[in-house]
Amino acid sequence: MLQPPGYDYAIFYYFRGIKEFLERMSGIEKVRKRRDTKSPVARYRIYLQLEKSLQPNTLNAYLSDVDKLAQFAGGYDRLPHLNINDLREFLASLVDIGITPRSQARILSSLRSLYGFLKIDGFIENNPTELLDSPKMAMHLPEVLTLQEIDDIINTIDLSKKEGQRNRAMIELLYSCGLRVSELCNLKISELYLDEQFIRVTGKGEKQRLVPISSRAIAELEAYFTDRSFIEIKPGYEDYIFISERLKKPLSRIMVFRFIKDLAEAAGIKKNISPHTFRHSFATHLLEGGANLRVIQAMLGHESISTTEIYTHIDRTRLREEIIMHHPRNYPKTTKKI
Repeated sequence: MLQPPGYDYAIFYYFRGIKEFLERMSGIEKVRKRRDTKSPVARYRIYLQLEKSLQPNTLNAYLSDVDKLAQFAGGYDRLPHLNINDLREFLASLVDIGITPRSQARILSSLRSLYGFLKIDGFIENNPTELLDSPKMAMHLPEVLTLQEIDDIINTIDLSKKEGQRNRAMIELLYSCGLRVSELCNLKISELYLDEQFIRVTGKGEKQRLVPISSRAIAELEAYFTDRSFIEIKPGYEDYIFISERLKKPLSRIMVFRFIKDLAEAAGIKKNISPHTFRHSFATHLLEGGANLRVIQAMLGHESISTTEIYTHIDRTRLREEIIMHHPRNYPKTTKKI
């Protein structure tokens, strides 16, 4: 039987294609097997880094909580084999050593994340954290500054110092835009849209949001850019806005925390102040001014509205204080002389 021209070559390439395909599949299987030899915690770390896109500080907090459980269980290899009773014993041990309910809740959140991943990735069939109860926590209302206190802090800044205008711009941004301190430190020039009066903020999980910026904050920033132009910034950091005069690179969260503590003390403010206090003040003042809670949620970058709802409690607390202070029924009773 005569074969068409090129038939032998077609057969040859057909079988060679099958052979190459099988080799590729074999290689993929080898990679998969190598990957499967990694410990569950190592795989979990990669999951947090690549899929959840957690910031380094958040990532370290999650892994630190997993470390605590591994130490309790007697090793990382024991984690997939723990049941709900083991986890209850672990949580009880946290109470015994004085861990606060808020910290217990954070650790439990980390464990839920871990065991949720272990179930999805096939290490366990049932998630033992699903039936665990969260610790009951008392409502903790954050400190809030008045507008006068914020102005007092800003007015204590010595503009004759090199870092003066920079610090002034930072506080104005913290308050005017409600930024987290990590968002402030990582803010870049390329994320400013000053003509449109917006900035692009990269928050938790690398999620981005557009936040309006006030005219006053823009003026403070532009004044700072004049001083910033004289700093010889280290290569790779040119796009970051807030630069350390001494280190020639972006400020750290700790640096911001320290100078705000110093400014609050200089202004005579007795409240427990941190960079986050300006974010709380931003949200509370918006709510007091009549802003919609959903708008505040979007501005703050909260994933859940329940996180934002704490500011309604602050507003109600202040309302109650105002009523007690100013309503005539709450004035001290005076006794009439007969």
